[in-house]
Amino acid sequence: MSGERTALVTGGLRGIGRGIVEALLAEEYTVLVADLDSEREAHQEWALPRGVYYSRTDIADPAARRDLVSRVETLFGAPRVLVNNAGIAPAQRVDILEATEESFERVMRVNLQGPYFLTQQIARLMVAARRTEQKPFHRCIINISSSNAVAASIARGEYCISKAGVSMATKLWSVRLAEYGIPVYEILPGLIKTRMTEVVQEKYDRLIADGFVPLGRWGYPADVGKAVAMLARGDLPYSTGERIRVDGGQMLERF
Repeated sequence: MSGERTALVTGGLRGIGRGIVEALLAEEYTVLVADLDSEREAHQEWALPRGVYYSRTDIADPAARRDLVSRVETLFGAPRVLVNNAGIAPAQRVDILEATEESFERVMRVNLQGPYFLTQQIARLMVAARRTEQKPFHRCIINISSSNAVAASIARGEYCISKAGVSMATKLWSVRLAEYGIPVYEILPGLIKTRMTEVVQEKYDRLIADGFVPLGRWGYPADVGKAVAMLARGDLPYSTGERIRVDGGQMLERF
Protein backbone atom coordinates (compact mmCIF):
# COMPACT_ATOMS: atom_id res chain seq x y z
CA MET A 1 0.00 0.00 0.00
CA SER A 2 3.00 2.33 0.18
CA GLY A 3 2.06 4.02 -3.10
CA GLU A 4 -1.60 4.38 -2.28
CA ARG A 5 -3.30 7.14 -0.33
CA THR A 6 -2.87 6.02 3.26
CA ALA A 7 -3.09 7.94 6.52
CA LEU A 8 -2.74 7.45 10.26
CA VAL A 9 -5.02 9.67 12.35
CA THR A 10 -4.72 9.62 16.13
CA GLY A 11 -7.79 10.49 18.18
CA GLY A 12 -9.84 9.90 15.05
CA LEU A 13 -12.97 8.34 16.48
CA ARG A 14 -14.98 11.43 17.37
CA GLY A 15 -15.01 15.21 17.29
CA ILE A 16 -12.32 16.93 15.25
CA GLY A 17 -10.61 13.62 14.57
CA ARG A 18 -13.69 12.13 13.01
CA GLY A 19 -14.10 15.20 10.83
CA ILE A 20 -10.53 14.69 9.65
CA VAL A 21 -11.08 11.00 8.90
CA GLU A 22 -14.26 11.73 6.94
CA ALA A 23 -12.45 14.38 4.89
CA LEU A 24 -9.62 11.96 4.06
CA LEU A 25 -12.09 9.24 3.10
CA ALA A 26 -13.67 11.71 0.68
CA GLU A 27 -10.20 12.05 -0.87
CA GLU A 28 -10.09 8.23 -1.27
CA TYR A 29 -7.61 7.63 1.53
CA THR A 30 -7.40 4.41 3.48
CA VAL A 31 -7.15 5.45 7.12
CA LEU A 32 -5.92 3.77 10.29
CA VAL A 33 -7.68 5.40 13.24
CA ALA A 34 -5.97 5.17 16.63
CA ASP A 35 -7.99 5.93 19.75
CA LEU A 36 -8.53 4.76 23.32
CA ASP A 37 -11.76 2.82 22.83
CA SER A 38 -11.89 -0.94 22.43
CA GLU A 39 -12.73 -2.30 18.98
CA ARG A 40 -16.27 -3.06 20.12
CA GLU A 41 -16.73 0.40 21.62
CA ALA A 42 -15.33 1.98 18.48
CA HIS A 43 -17.93 0.24 16.33
CA GLN A 44 -20.66 1.31 18.75
CA GLU A 45 -19.46 4.91 18.56
CA TRP A 46 -19.20 4.93 14.78
CA ALA A 47 -20.09 2.22 12.28
CA LEU A 48 -16.60 2.39 10.82
CA PRO A 49 -16.96 2.77 7.06
CA ARG A 50 -15.08 0.93 4.37
CA GLY A 51 -11.53 2.17 4.12
CA VAL A 52 -11.07 2.56 7.88
CA TYR A 53 -8.93 0.33 10.09
CA TYR A 54 -8.93 0.73 13.85
CA SER A 55 -6.28 0.35 16.55
CA ARG A 56 -6.85 0.75 20.27
CA THR A 57 -3.91 2.90 21.32
CA ASP A 58 -2.93 5.02 24.30
CA ILE A 59 -0.69 7.55 22.60
CA ALA A 60 0.99 8.35 25.94
CA ASP A 61 2.24 4.75 26.31
CA PRO A 62 5.58 4.06 24.55
CA ALA A 63 4.80 0.35 24.14
CA ALA A 64 1.40 1.14 22.65
CA ARG A 65 3.03 3.56 20.20
CA ARG A 66 5.48 0.88 19.11
CA ASP A 67 2.61 -1.55 18.54
CA LEU A 68 0.75 1.11 16.55
CA VAL A 69 3.75 1.79 14.32
CA SER A 70 4.14 -1.95 13.74
CA ARG A 71 0.48 -2.12 12.67
CA VAL A 72 0.96 0.87 10.37
CA GLU A 73 3.99 -0.75 8.77
CA THR A 74 2.13 -4.02 8.27
CA LEU A 75 -0.88 -2.29 6.70
CA PHE A 76 0.69 0.53 4.74
CA GLY A 77 4.45 0.39 4.82
CA ALA A 78 5.08 4.11 5.21
CA PRO A 79 1.83 6.09 5.37
CA ARG A 80 1.42 9.06 3.07
CA VAL A 81 0.00 11.21 5.88
CA LEU A 82 0.29 11.32 9.68
CA VAL A 83 -2.24 13.45 11.55
CA ASN A 84 -1.39 13.96 15.23
CA ASN A 85 -4.83 14.83 16.54
CA ALA A 86 -5.16 12.93 19.83
CA GLY A 87 -5.25 15.24 22.80
CA ILE A 88 -6.86 15.86 26.16
CA ALA A 89 -7.85 18.83 28.28
CA PRO A 90 -7.12 18.92 32.01
CA ALA A 91 -9.61 16.89 34.02
CA GLN A 92 -10.51 20.12 35.83
CA ARG A 93 -10.03 23.76 34.94
CA VAL A 94 -7.88 25.05 37.79
CA ASP A 95 -6.12 28.38 38.27
CA ILE A 96 -2.40 27.98 37.65
CA LEU A 97 -1.76 29.01 41.26
CA GLU A 98 -3.52 25.79 42.31
CA ALA A 99 -2.74 23.39 39.44
CA THR A 100 -1.07 20.05 40.19
CA GLU A 101 2.00 18.34 38.81
CA GLU A 102 -0.07 15.20 38.22
CA SER A 103 -2.38 17.06 35.84
CA PHE A 104 0.56 18.74 34.13
CA GLU A 105 2.35 15.44 33.53
CA ARG A 106 -0.79 13.71 32.26
CA VAL A 107 -1.56 16.43 29.72
CA MET A 108 2.06 16.62 28.54
CA ARG A 109 2.33 12.88 27.99
CA VAL A 110 -0.76 12.80 25.79
CA ASN A 111 -0.59 16.16 24.02
CA LEU A 112 3.14 16.58 23.49
CA GLN A 113 5.38 13.65 24.37
CA GLY A 114 3.20 11.05 22.65
CA PRO A 115 2.82 12.91 19.33
CA TYR A 116 6.47 13.97 19.33
CA PHE A 117 7.80 10.44 19.55
CA LEU A 118 5.11 8.99 17.29
CA THR A 119 6.23 11.53 14.70
CA GLN A 120 9.80 10.34 15.17
CA GLN A 121 8.81 6.73 14.48
CA ILE A 122 6.56 7.47 11.51
CA ALA A 123 9.08 9.93 10.07
CA ARG A 124 11.67 7.13 10.03
CA LEU A 125 9.31 5.03 7.90
CA MET A 126 8.67 7.96 5.56
CA VAL A 127 12.38 8.72 5.18
CA ALA A 128 13.20 5.06 4.47
CA ALA A 129 10.46 4.97 1.84
CA ARG A 130 11.76 8.17 0.26
CA ARG A 131 15.15 6.56 -0.29
CA THR A 132 13.73 3.67 -2.31
CA GLU A 133 10.78 5.22 -4.16
CA GLN A 134 11.05 5.32 -7.94
CA LYS A 135 8.47 8.08 -7.94
CA PRO A 136 8.39 10.30 -4.83
CA PHE A 137 4.87 10.38 -3.45
CA HIS A 138 3.56 13.38 -1.55
CA ARG A 139 3.90 12.68 2.15
CA CYS A 140 3.26 15.06 5.03
CA ILE A 141 2.78 15.33 8.78
CA ILE A 142 -0.01 17.46 10.24
CA ASN A 143 -0.19 18.45 13.89
CA ILE A 144 -3.53 19.56 15.30
CA SER A 145 -2.75 22.22 17.85
CA SER A 146 -5.04 24.91 19.28
CA SER A 147 -5.54 28.64 19.53
CA ASN A 148 -4.25 28.12 23.07
CA ALA A 149 -0.82 27.52 21.59
CA VAL A 150 -0.63 31.31 21.40
CA ALA A 151 -3.47 32.54 23.65
CA ALA A 152 -3.05 32.15 27.42
CA SER A 153 -5.80 30.58 29.52
CA ILE A 154 -4.85 30.68 33.21
CA ALA A 155 -7.46 28.05 34.09
CA ARG A 156 -5.69 25.40 32.03
CA GLY A 157 -2.06 26.33 31.84
CA GLU A 158 -0.87 22.79 31.21
CA TYR A 159 -3.01 22.59 28.07
CA CYS A 160 -1.64 25.89 26.74
CA ILE A 161 1.95 24.83 27.36
CA SER A 162 1.39 21.44 25.70
CA LYS A 163 -0.01 23.07 22.57
CA ALA A 164 2.78 25.65 22.47
CA GLY A 165 5.12 22.66 22.57
CA VAL A 166 3.33 21.16 19.58
CA SER A 167 4.03 24.42 17.72
CA MET A 168 7.75 24.10 18.38
CA ALA A 169 7.68 20.40 17.49
CA THR A 170 6.14 21.38 14.15
CA LYS A 171 9.04 23.76 13.48
CA LEU A 172 11.63 21.20 14.53
CA TRP A 173 10.25 18.41 12.37
CA SER A 174 9.68 20.71 9.41
CA VAL A 175 13.37 21.66 9.46
CA ARG A 176 14.56 18.09 9.99
CA LEU A 177 12.42 16.52 7.26
CA ALA A 178 12.72 19.26 4.63
CA GLU A 179 15.68 17.56 2.94
CA TYR A 180 13.43 14.57 2.25
CA GLY A 181 10.63 16.67 0.81
CA ILE A 182 8.29 15.88 3.71
CA PRO A 183 6.45 19.03 4.85
CA VAL A 184 5.13 19.40 8.37
CA TYR A 185 2.18 21.64 9.19
CA GLU A 186 0.26 22.85 12.22
CA ILE A 187 -3.47 23.51 12.29
CA LEU A 188 -4.81 25.71 15.08
CA PRO A 189 -8.55 25.15 15.55
CA GLY A 190 -10.52 27.80 17.39
CA LEU A 191 -13.99 27.22 18.81
CA ILE A 192 -15.06 23.88 17.36
CA LYS A 193 -18.43 22.43 18.31
CA THR A 194 -17.73 18.99 19.79
CA ARG A 195 -18.57 17.06 22.94
CA MET A 196 -15.51 18.60 24.58
CA THR A 197 -16.90 22.12 24.13
CA GLU A 198 -20.48 21.32 25.18
CA VAL A 199 -19.74 22.39 28.77
CA VAL A 200 -18.85 25.92 27.65
CA GLN A 201 -21.32 26.28 24.79
CA GLU A 202 -23.59 28.83 26.48
CA LYS A 203 -20.66 31.04 27.39
CA TYR A 204 -19.25 31.03 23.88
CA ASP A 205 -22.63 31.34 22.20
CA ARG A 206 -22.89 34.71 23.94
CA LEU A 207 -19.34 35.70 23.05
CA ILE A 208 -19.83 34.76 19.40
CA ALA A 209 -23.02 36.83 19.32
CA ASP A 210 -20.97 39.75 20.69
CA GLY A 211 -18.35 39.48 17.93
CA PHE A 212 -15.71 37.27 19.56
CA VAL A 213 -15.45 35.31 16.29
CA PRO A 214 -15.48 37.65 13.25
CA LEU A 215 -17.13 35.06 10.98
CA GLY A 216 -19.93 34.85 13.53
CA ARG A 217 -20.30 31.12 14.10
CA TRP A 218 -18.90 28.05 15.75
CA GLY A 219 -16.47 25.95 13.77
CA TYR A 220 -17.23 22.31 13.03
CA PRO A 221 -15.02 19.23 12.75
CA ALA A 222 -15.57 19.32 8.98
CA ASP A 223 -13.89 22.74 8.85
CA VAL A 224 -10.71 21.24 10.28
CA GLY A 225 -11.11 18.19 8.04
CA LYS A 226 -11.13 20.37 4.92
CA ALA A 227 -7.88 22.02 5.98
CA VAL A 228 -6.27 18.61 6.54
CA ALA A 229 -7.50 17.36 3.16
CA MET A 230 -5.96 20.39 1.45
CA LEU A 231 -2.57 19.67 3.02
CA ALA A 232 -2.83 15.93 2.37
CA ARG A 233 -3.46 16.62 -1.33
CA GLY A 234 -0.27 18.65 -1.51
CA ASP A 235 -2.00 21.94 -2.30
CA LEU A 236 0.78 23.90 -0.55
CA PRO A 237 3.81 22.24 -2.15
CA TYR A 238 6.24 25.08 -1.41
CA SER A 239 5.33 25.48 2.25
CA THR A 240 6.43 23.73 5.41
CA GLY A 241 6.35 24.62 9.09
CA GLU A 242 3.26 26.72 8.43
CA ARG A 243 0.49 27.46 10.91
CA ILE A 244 -3.03 27.34 9.51
CA ARG A 245 -5.72 28.85 11.68
CA VAL A 246 -9.20 27.37 11.49
CA ASP A 247 -10.85 29.78 13.90
CA GLY A 248 -13.23 32.06 12.02
CA GLY A 249 -10.81 34.95 12.52
CA GLN A 250 -10.86 34.63 16.30
CA MET A 251 -7.13 35.26 16.68
CA LEU A 252 -6.93 38.22 14.29
CA GLU A 253 -5.37 41.33 15.75
CA ARG A 254 -8.17 43.90 15.92
CA PHE A 255 -8.88 47.36 17.26
